[in-house]
Amino acid sequence: MRILLVEDNEDLGEAIQKRLRNSGHSVEWVRDGNEVVPAAQGDDFDAVALDLMLPSRDGIGLIAELRKGRFSAPILVITARSEIDDKVSLLDLGADDYLVKPFDLRELEARLRALIRRTGGQTTSTLGVGNLEMDLAGLNASIGGRALELGRREFRLLEILVTNAGRVVPKERLMNQLFNFDEAVSVNALELHISRLRKKLEPANIEIGTVRGVGYVVRAPHGG
Repeated sequence: MRILLVEDNEDLGEAIQKRLRNSGHSVEWVRDGNEVVPAAQGDDFDAVALDLMLPSRDGIGLIAELRKGRFSAPILVITARSEIDDKVSLLDLGADDYLVKPFDLRELEARLRALIRRTGGQTTSTLGVGNLEMDLAGLNASIGGRALELGRREFRLLEILVTNAGRVVPKERLMNQLFNFDEAVSVNALELHISRLRKKLEPANIEIGTVRGVGYVVRAPHGG
């Protein structure tokens, strides 16, 4: 996932960023309310984790502005407010879910995943194509029931490709979702991950095809 994190508390922001990055997600962290709309409009994000209490701007107003500007990614609100009226107004304004402080970082990540699955029309945390199965919640994969050993980025790369099975995923999108914003990366790094992944998928009856100049596509077996 490529996530926009909006949090002005340094300790909490750092903890969330570390948790999400360690799980293989790409995170852009902004700390000021004035930075939110430009950041959201400048890149394609899978989800936003937004603290309501921010310097310069109020989080509720930001949600309304983002939705008015047709920003469609799911928004998970982080709030210390527990009044039901606030929660209802948040959802009415365009927030997709909320998490009241204090919370477990595992729950934050799980809720973000659930929101992305929901907006993508996926109702479970399990993906399958051919004889490959992936458990997104458990972060494991198998081929014909046998465990497949994957590195963190290999798993995320395969997740993106399998989620879009049969559709070409541009290289730029893969790089944006796999690597963090402060990492210096090249197409060669992506191609290296693709090469390693292809070798590990040799027992599977699927293939990662190359569309020259565009990107990659996972193809399922005919009838599979």
